[in-house]
Amino acid sequence: MASPPMDVEASMFSAGDIVSHDVQQDSDLTVKELPLPSDFTWGAATAAYQIEGAAFQDGKGESIWDTYAHKEPSRTNNENGDVACDHYNRMPQDVELMSAIGIEVYRFSISWSRIIPLGGREDPLNDQGLAFYGDLIDRLIARGIQPVATLFHWDPPQCLYDRYGAMLDTVEFRADFEHYARVCFTHFGDRVKRWITFNEPYITSIFGYLNGTLAPGHCKEVGTDTTTEPWLVGHTLIISHAAVVKMYTSEFQSVQHGEISIVLNGHFYELWDASSQFDRDAAEKRMIFYIGWFGDPIFQGADYPQEMREYLGSRLPFFTQDEMALLHETASMNTFYGMNHYSTKYARQLEGVPAPDDWTGNIQETSVNSDGNEIGPPSGLAWLRLAPSGFRKLLNWV
Repeated sequence: MASPPMDVEASMFSAGDIVSHDVQQDSDLTVKELPLPSDFTWGAATAAYQIEGAAFQDGKGESIWDTYAHKEPSRTNNENGDVACDHYNRMPQDVELMSAIGIEVYRFSISWSRIIPLGGREDPLNDQGLAFYGDLIDRLIARGIQPVATLFHWDPPQCLYDRYGAMLDTVEFRADFEHYARVCFTHFGDRVKRWITFNEPYITSIFGYLNGTLAPGHCKEVGTDTTTEPWLVGHTLIISHAAVVKMYTSEFQSVQHGEISIVLNGHFYELWDASSQFDRDAAEKRMIFYIGWFGDPIFQGADYPQEMREYLGSRLPFFTQDEMALLHETASMNTFYGMNHYSTKYARQLEGVPAPDDWTGNIQETSVNSDGNEIGPPSGLAWLRLAPSGFRKLLNWV
């Protein structure tokens, strides 16, 4: 895909518990290299729409990305995933390639609409779609590659969007997502031992329902309510995650001996002006709005961060008593932390009145600080700077 947000996912995935080692430094501040832990594994990650192709083959239903990538005028640089890498048809060769380059872990996402074309809990399954993922898993295991399955990588079935707005209806989406997850656990859980519910819920919420650069393309320009929709979508994803974690833990884990969690993404933020307390607070707030938004409810069983409550007011949903009980019950059931990290940015606290749908805390992100220093050299993507030092800092912050 030419659209940058669809290109970045394979760049980083921490598939297990994070293991950190203190960096040893000599008096001259030369950093010594330390070996990685003996159980560190190398792998790769992809998204179904990013690589599979076969968009309308063997009974697959449409997802919101199939619709979005064919909108006119194009939102995706006249590209679409109809063929993509043709992984659906080339999967056996792709697995051989993975094995040849020494991949030890492979995280793939399952296309919901490939195994339940219409998406809903009363809708029929697609045996050909189930067979494809079963074959993929078997081939990976046969070559010593650990399969890690993501249930949802931004692509709900179009039919669910048409019926009730997909993630805009928490009750309906939760019920359908639980059913879909149960199908996956039932068919693949004997072999898949690590599950991801949602990949990067921040991206789904903000890029899909505020600035409209990702499917389904909701934004002010098309008349959707960007002041509330992103926060409602995030709320739906949090509750649906917790419900599926509870279901897996109570019904499948004792037999299948797997684990389940979520993957959150986030930049690290340095101060635009190193001497400014406002920017110091802004950097912290930006990471709270980015990662704490999901991390606090999911991993601590807590309410949304207070900073978000104070800034967003009635725009941010409230958890019901039952929802809070669910979050509290499932917080410790997330047995690892999945983290996608791409770059570091400078955070600058802005003055003046923010836009009604501001989602940042009125904070500007930039790649150049007040002294004119760049955070890192540019890459092939305009938004992505090479700034690896932020990776360790973000691990410590998390």
